[in-house]
Amino acid sequence: MRCYQVRRICSYQSQREQGTEYSTAFNLIHITEEHGSVFVIGCGAGMPLFRQAEARPEKERQARRSRTHEYSEEEEDDPPSLTRLCLLSLAENMKDVWTQDYSQNYMDQYFFRYVMGPFSLLPNELLEELLCVLSHRNLLSRPALHLLLLPQLHRLSLQHSCNLVTANLCSLIAARCQALKSLNLSGALNVSATALSSLLGSLPLLQSLTLAGTLSDRGVIATVAQRCPLLKHLDVSRCVHLRPSALLPLAQCSSSCSLARLLALDIGLEENEDDGTASAAFLLLGLPGLQQVALDNVGQACVLLWKQDFGMTDRFTKKKGVSSLQEMWTRRVESEKGTAKMMDLEDKMDKLLHVDESKADVDTRTDVENQEKTLKLSLLDVQSISLNSLSAFGQLCPDLCSLTLNCHDEEEDEGAAFWWTTPLTRGLSTWSGQLRRLSLQFPGPLSELIPSLQAAGSSLTSLTLQGVKADGHLFFLELIHACPKLTTLSIHIDPPRSNQEEEDEDEDLEDWDLPCLPHLSSLTLNFTLDERQVKPVLCWGSLRGPLWALLRGAPQLQTLSLIATPCRLDPVFRLVLDHHAKPLGGSDQLPLRSLRHVSLKRSDVTMQTAVRLLNVCHRLSDLDLSGCWSMTLSNITKLQSKASRRRHRLQITWT
Repeated sequence: MRCYQVRRICSYQSQREQGTEYSTAFNLIHITEEHGSVFVIGCGAGMPLFRQAEARPEKERQARRSRTHEYSEEEEDDPPSLTRLCLLSLAENMKDVWTQDYSQNYMDQYFFRYVMGPFSLLPNELLEELLCVLSHRNLLSRPALHLLLLPQLHRLSLQHSCNLVTANLCSLIAARCQALKSLNLSGALNVSATALSSLLGSLPLLQSLTLAGTLSDRGVIATVAQRCPLLKHLDVSRCVHLRPSALLPLAQCSSSCSLARLLALDIGLEENEDDGTASAAFLLLGLPGLQQVALDNVGQACVLLWKQDFGMTDRFTKKKGVSSLQEMWTRRVESEKGTAKMMDLEDKMDKLLHVDESKADVDTRTDVENQEKTLKLSLLDVQSISLNSLSAFGQLCPDLCSLTLNCHDEEEDEGAAFWWTTPLTRGLSTWSGQLRRLSLQFPGPLSELIPSLQAAGSSLTSLTLQGVKADGHLFFLELIHACPKLTTLSIHIDPPRSNQEEEDEDEDLEDWDLPCLPHLSSLTLNFTLDERQVKPVLCWGSLRGPLWALLRGAPQLQTLSLIATPCRLDPVFRLVLDHHAKPLGGSDQLPLRSLRHVSLKRSDVTMQTAVRLLNVCHRLSDLDLSGCWSMTLSNITKLQSKASRRRHRLQITWT
């Protein structure tokens, strides 16, 4: 398939002649105004979208076809569309063609209020996709940004190019992209809080804003609360100049009532921890539409609301000049009571035809009284809470479907009994059948965690465990049994301290009654390893069975990370690839065919297995063999040579 050059993109006949100049790259027309500002008002089109094919040697034509196939297989399963090919070509030629003349002759000499060409006629969807391609391929530059910041842009993410974000760029965004609905400036440390406030004050249509790791302060939050009435998502995590109390304007301004997601972890700490708790409680009461929250003190705040112990916060609210928590509570209850009463009357409309009216009034009054005692928060996703606040969340947040929980208690002796298993199981059972995502920091043996997972694991699609300790492969299998719907499983686990029972490699697989996870797409098993150790102790040979069940029973697996695995991996992959047996409920689909990213860092794997993975996993784009002591430089060279003959890009990492 050949793509010929686009003969004309747009044309504009200027009626002004003063200061007119023409650019040789894309016939850019701009007019210099009297006050020093330059306004671009038109363009001609002399550049091809694709370079027209010329006579080339056969080897060069094959190389170009190979590069095109490389991009397509990395990005999509199916053959790429013509639109995708065009965007990939634009990204590939952005520096040498599309921005060359602009960067040499105009970028540092003029301030362009608007640029019409060469991309000004692209719809916002194509602009956003082009920016995404440039960003992911590390091709986004300052000249490219200048030409792509256009009025039709709705979403702009500079997270991977935060070094390009400056005060001047913020001025360009404010002037050109006032229709932005989503803006991500994570990690932009080159722009001051004043410049951020000026930018955000010019973007009234913002619905999603990410300022994580920036220099945001109280003034930025005040601007957001007053000038961004449609904002639904706000992320200010890791902003060291921002204290929890600086977020209070979000709950005071009526325009912030639509805020549904607030992420503010690891922000500047208050001098008094109670002030952080009061701030979090104020936000929970003042933002009725809040569904996702990540605050450092949200657990204690929920306990405070559950107990309604507001006296200790009066001093804080007076100091900040805001309403007391008791007033906020009463206001919220009245609002909820009115809403509940209306809903109750609608639900009982039919019943009123069959029951006595006085009895209906008594039922309504009883419901209202219960509503006053048990205020319900609309939270669906909560991060960074401790075990001692789990019961309060169960009472106030019945609709929760995502939870990040820390079960570690610094006051508990490591050798003490694991007292937290019972409250953990009881707390998680509150959301049994509805919890979708669970992340646990659990400093105990895996066996102690199984009852809790059995209580809430039937509906889980994502499970992350950190700090758990291995105590036998049987409990590992029980975990798989308890969570059959998982699509993402990530476990950071301490390996056993003594040798586990070895499995016979020649044992008949038909006798293994092992579970599987047929919907699993991402698997991470990260075994703790002291940095002073060159390699892990291969003490858990019985892990071979569960690993075989996971890999053989997960045909949709795309990302696999087996780090510092305490058993040899060659037998595991031989079982997966050579035997037709399958675990209980496993699919007939061939395993490992969907793998894209594989990391076997610091594990016992040989060249033979690496070659088999290259041959079988045709979609593989990343293979990390860092710290694999059985691999030599000669092996890696042979692998890279073999990978170079593949028709899509494969990056091999080895140290």
